[in-house]
Amino acid sequence: MATRKKLLNNSDHLTVGGADLYRGDALAVLPTLAGPFGAVITDPPYSSGGQSKGDRARSTGAKYLNSGQTKYPDFLGDTKDQRSYLHWSALWMALCHARMADGGLIAVFSDWRQLPVTTDALQAAGFIWRGIAVWDKTGGARPYKGGFRSQCEYIVWGSKGSLAGDRYNPGLFRVPPTAGGKFHQVGKPEALMADLVAAADGHILDPFMGSGTTGIAALKQGKRFTGIEISGHYFGVAAERMKALRHR
Repeated sequence: MATRKKLLNNSDHLTVGGADLYRGDALAVLPTLAGPFGAVITDPPYSSGGQSKGDRARSTGAKYLNSGQTKYPDFLGDTKDQRSYLHWSALWMALCHARMADGGLIAVFSDWRQLPVTTDALQAAGFIWRGIAVWDKTGGARPYKGGFRSQCEYIVWGSKGSLAGDRYNPGLFRVPPTAGGKFHQVGKPEALMADLVAAADGHILDPFMGSGTTGIAALKQGKRFTGIEISGHYFGVAAERMKALRHR
């Protein structure tokens, strides 16, 4: 049974089986969480779709989708310039670091534009930066006339102190963007998130859960999940997906 309550920081908290879902700003919700979490696996808004202030203020559908048309609503928090993005990333990562178990894993998605500042933020927050994994989107990626297809996104990863896990995980994931269905403008495929969740131990935290795909992967693997999402629409999508999973 799902239970829902209103919190003092103007966020909603919904419990669905082994998942705790929070609707609110990650910077406001994270300080209220106790942890410890075994891993942070997340796909924050990149704020990389434009070089000028006007470009960054466009809809996320116009910035990131080939046609600019989509049945999925825009997502929030995608208008920062690069300096602000670095500062904001270091803030939320530091809040995660304080609530993680020693040896915990962090894996953060990025595109090529924000890759340098994401690696900086990870280290500024106290994590040890250990490498970059690659998501190969195969042929289902945006072409670039006269140049190279935008076929790869990146996963910046590290740990809180010495790594606790003993698995040997791949560093390249070849998964089409639409594999397993789509519930968000730029949602990651479930097969990709399942591979990342499988590399982690313990309670999984996702401060930008979107439509909840990381949580779905975690619950299917018998792991606890805590997710935060600022958009009321996508919070509702995530909640409904996890409720449906419980009733299968």
